[in-house]
Amino acid sequence: MSERNDSLRSQLDRIQWCALVIGLLCVTGCATAGRLDAAQFFRSWFVAFLFWIGLPLGCLVILMIHHLAGGRWGFGVRRLLEAGTRTLPVMALLFIPLLFGLQALYIWARPEAVAADALLQHKQPYLNVPFFLVRAAIYFAVWLALAWRLDRAAAAQDQTPGPGVTQRLTALSGGGLVAYGVTMTFAAVDWAMSLEPEWFSTVYGVLIMTGQVLGGFALVIIVAALLMKQKPLADAMTAVQFHDLGKFLFTFVVFWAYIAFAQYLIIWAGNLPEETSWYHRRFEGGWSGVGIFLMIFHFFVPFFLLLSADLKRRPGALAAVAAGVLVVCVVDVFWIVKPAFAKNGFSVHWMDVAALAGIGGLWVAAFVRQLKGRSLVPAHDARVEEELRWA
Repeated sequence: MSERNDSLRSQLDRIQWCALVIGLLCVTGCATAGRLDAAQFFRSWFVAFLFWIGLPLGCLVILMIHHLAGGRWGFGVRRLLEAGTRTLPVMALLFIPLLFGLQALYIWARPEAVAADALLQHKQPYLNVPFFLVRAAIYFAVWLALAWRLDRAAAAQDQTPGPGVTQRLTALSGGGLVAYGVTMTFAAVDWAMSLEPEWFSTVYGVLIMTGQVLGGFALVIIVAALLMKQKPLADAMTAVQFHDLGKFLFTFVVFWAYIAFAQYLIIWAGNLPEETSWYHRRFEGGWSGVGIFLMIFHFFVPFFLLLSADLKRRPGALAAVAAGVLVVCVVDVFWIVKPAFAKNGFSVHWMDVAALAGIGGLWVAAFVRQLKGRSLVPAHDARVEEELRWA
């Protein structure tokens, strides 16, 4: 962090410690209350975890896209993306509490429910606790291995000039995107879709992955806008780069809407009870208002705002839109997961908010700590030199 001034380091230190304190206080509060209401604790923790795990995974995907495809847009935010991927070990640790609450989360983990339901008995060879744990371990092993190898290669590139490391990063990213797509599809089914095991969707995994990448782009836009005046990031992040990032944000807003609408349209056209039940739960008992909120603020508002080329070239304005998108991503995860638990209509428990702030505080503290560890711009990459010439 030699390029950064003491003022910036002091500011990042304050953010890190503030986030850590908030995280620890909220986690402690949730854990204490969880002794009285364990089911609510596990459900609140799960919703929060599912959102926050999306940010490092979204960063991982964007980083691999950049290594694979190149382009000027990614050089200025590459260190931010790498910092995000290095928080995956923290998220792996935060997944552990959920292992003690599988019966509170999943009906297929309750032996008495399986014994009384022929459908659950049919799905038991896949939906059972031991196999669930094995698959979860595989998912995290793949993600952690990808993040570690990409980070190790990036560190080697800083030390050794030449095209060899760049080619290695490109090759690793190509296979890594395939590995992420496969593992995250299965993880989405295991962790979220199996909350309601009678329901299924062939695009569910794509919908979850799109939300993760959208959140990743929103995150790096916000952080880049906050740090863009600091050397050497100030030389790499120009209006052109923000415009490119804004176009990516626009693209994934549209793609999210396309996938969400396609899933709804196919289920609506089929009109099969085992498929429509998922939407019935999410458009009854007060949940319809959340669905309408998502339609307006997850698609229409950012869509029309991001049509403006001028807005995408103004870091502050673009970061404001990105912050709004990130908040709506939280609501989206809440709308996808919470109705599976709230059988009596819309509800928000205080532990839902506390768990979100607790895991978020710990994650932000880990992210800032990783961000302080390296220069904001990669070294010994010929493409970086080209980027700086375009600045």
